[in-house]
Amino acid sequence: MDSKNKNIQPAKTDTFDDVIAIIERARENAFRAVNRELISMYWEIGRYVSEKASAEKWGKSVVRDFSQFIQSHFSGIKGFSPQNIWRMKQFYETYAGNEKLSPLVREISWTNNILIMAAKTDEEREFYLLLSKAHNYSKRELERQIDSSLYERTMISSERNQQYFTRSAGLTALRDSYVLEFLDVPVNHKETELRKAIIAHLRDFILEFGKDFSFVGEEYRLQVGNTDFSIDLLFYNRELSCLVAIELKIGRFKPEHLGQLEFYLEALDRDVKKHNENPSVGLILCARKDDEVVEYALSRSMSPALIAEYQTHLPQKALLANKLRELREMAEAEGLTENDGLEEG
Repeated sequence: MDSKNKNIQPAKTDTFDDVIAIIERARENAFRAVNRELISMYWEIGRYVSEKASAEKWGKSVVRDFSQFIQSHFSGIKGFSPQNIWRMKQFYETYAGNEKLSPLVREISWTNNILIMAAKTDEEREFYLLLSKAHNYSKRELERQIDSSLYERTMISSERNQQYFTRSAGLTALRDSYVLEFLDVPVNHKETELRKAIIAHLRDFILEFGKDFSFVGEEYRLQVGNTDFSIDLLFYNRELSCLVAIELKIGRFKPEHLGQLEFYLEALDRDVKKHNENPSVGLILCARKDDEVVEYALSRSMSPALIAEYQTHLPQKALLANKLRELREMAEAEGLTENDGLEEG
């Protein structure tokens, strides 16, 4: 214990902790207020430059003079390079008139806004704006999520697994594909190597799965009758208030894998889950899967479980974007067919 605090009674330190929480909350609120003012300033400067570029044909040379004027007027000020001023213009023009997204941009940092601006659609920008705000992502963390095509993977997962989400709210926290490029495992790795690599890179693994996940244990021991079993990885999801069991398979998904996971979920709910927690959910994380086999395996299962594929390299964004478009076109076509059938009846 710190020498300054060694004579303070424990009961008092508990009370003092409450004050520390008040101070930290006030500091966080102050930081957010300063950030909102900074983003609002960039917005207004972006509007000014945009209007000048339109009405008076401002170009690179004028913006360079504008940058030098600001920096000479405010000695030592940063963030007003010609490149950043052009970004302010782009920032304003990207969100001007968008009443849904323009308030969100003030809730995240400027560096994160720059990353998100590069998205191709408002839908994708909204996804990363909300995600960045909810999880308070650093620039590195957000950059990694964008590079791993989290938006496309999440949307594809939602399109594919929508029918299964109704069985358990917990399934909405899971996707049907994960990118684990940070593990640096050999091509022909073993399940033990995969598990150990995940534990060694747990921070990045949780970033990929979501910051609401907390690690409980590896090879988590369960005893049923006189027999011992072990779950490869066990997590707890704070938002959903439930245990999440993850089974690792380095090969192709097989239907019998689901039976094993369902057994673990039953054991968790009977012997480990607390009375105030929601039913446990499970995920089989495999190297390959046949979507039709997965659909058959899950069709009669009432367990809150999903089958996901993992890859150890960053996906190609264009391929995922095409896949997402195909799924949405199929969904729209099926919706039209159903409506036509109803009208004919």
